[in-house]
Amino acid sequence: MTSTIFALATASGRGAVAVIRTSGPGSLRALTSLAGRCPSPRRAALRRLSTAAGGAIDSALVLWFPGPASYTGEDSAEFHVHGGVAVVDALAQALLELGLEPAEPGAFTRRAFENGRLDLAQAEAVADLIDAETEGQRRQALLQLGGALGRTYLAWREELVGMLAQLEAAVDFPDEDVPADVAARARPGLERLLAQVSLALVDARRGVAVREGYRIALIGAPNSGKSTLLNGLAGRDAAIVTATPGTTRDIIEVQLVLGGYKVVLADTAGLRETADEIEAEGVRRARAWASEADLRIWVVDGALDHGVPAPDGVRAGDVCLVNKADLPAGGQTAAALQEVAALGLEVHRLSARNPADLTDLIGALTARVVEQLGSVTPPSATRARHCELLEAAHERLLSALAQTEAPELAAEDVRLAARALDRITGTISPEDVLDRVFSSFCIGK
Repeated sequence: MTSTIFALATASGRGAVAVIRTSGPGSLRALTSLAGRCPSPRRAALRRLSTAAGGAIDSALVLWFPGPASYTGEDSAEFHVHGGVAVVDALAQALLELGLEPAEPGAFTRRAFENGRLDLAQAEAVADLIDAETEGQRRQALLQLGGALGRTYLAWREELVGMLAQLEAAVDFPDEDVPADVAARARPGLERLLAQVSLALVDARRGVAVREGYRIALIGAPNSGKSTLLNGLAGRDAAIVTATPGTTRDIIEVQLVLGGYKVVLADTAGLRETADEIEAEGVRRARAWASEADLRIWVVDGALDHGVPAPDGVRAGDVCLVNKADLPAGGQTAAALQEVAALGLEVHRLSARNPADLTDLIGALTARVVEQLGSVTPPSATRARHCELLEAAHERLLSALAQTEAPELAAEDVRLAARALDRITGTISPEDVLDRVFSSFCIGK
C-alpha cells in the first residue's frame, strides 16, 4: 500500500499562515483524528486541532480532497494553521505519531505523475512555475502546465504509430493481399514529421533561453570598456574597473530582466595573447562562454589610434559596440566599421559612462530579446532533456528514411523515435530519469 506523506506547502519560518498538506490512504484518518470530523469535500471548515492525547495544537481551517479528484490523484487533506514555528512543529509531530511520513522533494507532484494527473513535461512545468522570476518564464511554464508540449509530442507519436503499422505490414505480411508499395507510403509522412522535428530543434534554444536566461557575452580587447558597460547596464559596481589591462580574469555574470525575460549578461576577460597563466585561463573561459551565448557584443575602444581585429567567434547578427564616443574617434573606429560591414554585425556608438546612451542600448537589447524569445507559439522544448530526446528522435527518423530497401530496419528506427518522444512526456521513463527530475522540486510540491 502507498504510504501517506505530509509536508509544509508554504515557506518555512515565521508567517501569518502555514499550510501543511497530506497525500495517501491515511489522509482521512489523520484529518478526523486531529480535527474531530471531516468537512465536505473541497470546502474549508474551521476546526480545533488536537493530539491523540487531547492536547490542543491550534484552531485551523481544514480541507478534504478525496481521490482521484485531487492534485495527486490520492486522498489528500490540508491544514491551514497559524504560521508560528511552534504550531507547525506541533502539527508535524502529531502527524508523525499517526504514522504519516515526511515528504521528499517533489513527492506530491511525482504521485500526480504516477497517477496520471500530469505527464512528465507538465510536472516539470510545475517546478518551472514555482521558480519563475519573470513574466516570460511564467507564461512559458503555464503553457507547458496546460499540456502544450504533451499535445505536440502525442500528435507526433500518433503519426509515427500509423507509419509503423505500414512498415510492419510490409515486413510481417509479404505474401498476403497487402499493397506492394505499403512501406513506401510511409515515406511522405516520415519526411513531414522529420521537418517538424527539425524545426522544433531549431526553436528549442528559445524555450531553454526563456527558462534559463538569454545569454549575452561582452567580448573584446582589454580596456575597451566591457566592465564599465556591465556596471552601467547592471546599475551597480559588479565588476572592478581599472586602467590596468587584464583586470577582469574570470566570467562576471549579472542578471537583468528585459521585456519580461531573464537575461544573463557576462563580462569576460579581455581577449589577447598573454604569457600570464591565470589571464590565459580567463581568456579561454571567455571564448568558451561567448561561443555558447545567444548574443555576443564586441566592445571596441573607439578612441584607439590603431585597429584591433574582431574576435574569433563573432557571427552575423551579433553587435559591435563602438565605445568611448565622448572622446575623439581613433583609427579603431574606422577599422571596426569596415569589419562590421563584412561580418554583418549591428553597430552602435556610445559612451558606457553616459546614462542616455545606456538607456538607448537597453532599448535595443530589449527589442532583440523580445523578438527572439517572444512568440504566440509555445516552444517544443524547454529543458536540455527535451532537446536530447528530440535529437534522438531526429536521428532515428533520418535513419528510417535511409532504409529504403529494408522496411524491417526502418520500422525499428520509427519505433525508437516514438520511444524518444514517449520519454519526454514520461509515458516511458527510466527510474533514474524520474529521480533526477523530481529531486529538483521543493519539499511540499
